Amino acid sequence: MSCASAVLARVAGETTPHHAGSAAWWRATWAAAVGGFATFALLYGVQPLMPLFAAHYGLSPAAASAVLSSATLPMALLLIPASLLAEKVGRTPLMVASLAGGVLLSWLAVWSSGFGWLLLWRALFGVLMAGLPALALSYLSEELAPESLGRAVGLYIAANALGGMSGRYVAAVVADAWGLQAGLLALAVMGTLAALVFWKLLPPSRRFVPRQVSLASVLADSRQHWRDPGLSRLFLLGFMLMGGFVSLYNYLGFRLQAAPFGLSQSAIGLIFLLYVVGMVSSSLGGRWADRYGRRVVLWKMVALMLPALLLTLSQSLWLVVAGVALFTFGFFAAHSVAASWVGRRVTHARGLASAFYLTSYYLGSAFIGSGSGLMWRLDGWPGVAGLIGGLLALCLWLTWQLRKVEPLPVVAS
Repeated sequence: MSCASAVLARVAGETTPHHAGSAAWWRATWAAAVGGFATFALLYGVQPLMPLFAAHYGLSPAAASAVLSSATLPMALLLIPASLLAEKVGRTPLMVASLAGGVLLSWLAVWSSGFGWLLLWRALFGVLMAGLPALALSYLSEELAPESLGRAVGLYIAANALGGMSGRYVAAVVADAWGLQAGLLALAVMGTLAALVFWKLLPPSRRFVPRQVSLASVLADSRQHWRDPGLSRLFLLGFMLMGGFVSLYNYLGFRLQAAPFGLSQSAIGLIFLLYVVGMVSSSLGGRWADRYGRRVVLWKMVALMLPALLLTLSQSLWLVVAGVALFTFGFFAAHSVAASWVGRRVTHARGLASAFYLTSYYLGSAFIGSGSGLMWRLDGWPGVAGLIGGLLALCLWLTWQLRKVEPLPVVAS
């Protein structure tokens, strides 16, 4: 082989997408997974502490939920600007900077002198952390072969579940033993360790090509994404699924503290270990989607969440736990399928499409997750469950509509 041929072969190899099972595929997948772990641990670790915030600061359950929505709302609003910035500076530098900033704000939250300061640090945390979730899926979509994407996204979302579970459980147990500040400190330490691992693992982008971003091109790409009947339905699905899921876990702690259950904070923290079910189902969802098709798997997972929700209305703790476990299984599998479907369907401006999906996802967490507090005030758990049930009915309708959408050819970018 001539010298020129060797150089061309090497360049071609450097830009060939990674296939499942290769060392490069595993490194990229695990790096994204660790980043997802850190994001969810830091973002949602405060969720089981809401009853403690309410008691300590004299807040209503809906007001206490602001500790979560104050972070998810700015994160949702900054996802698209972060994805556009990455088109110029690259995916990997922005993801590293994003996680580093989020960890710094988590340390500042530990030393908050009041609830107002805590909300401020959490809001700035949401601003700085937007870069990682905005870019992780588009990074995987660019670097990995299309037929290997479903499994990688499934593992990424499984790591999200592990981070959410670990952050919630550790924060609840530590706060129960040593107080609120200790619970926040435990989250900051977890985030710091995960950020260091992420920084060491993350491979540089090999297939990223900088784009000149103009307002006209962004508006044109946005219109095209929202006019696509598949993408627009997937965006709305992410909004409602995440809103229902966060609503369930936001007010589950308040319900389990009250009669007839009367659980302690540590016992409530154990409930969040059910996220391990989500770790399994998100990985399975990705594999099932690659094998049986996204159209089939998605509606079945959403349909599973309805009977699971009915079980949570029981006065038996074991039936409630079973219902939450099934609900969690269905949610993470459905989210895994929907997120990978966005990456598979888009033929250009992948980062923007992923950002639209995640913007919808986190807006659902912020608005529905806090707004469902009104239903708690009006009718307690049955009111919250009724709202979630209505959302799931709409999600089922969307998944049925998605079965009729014509597939688009996958074009490597």
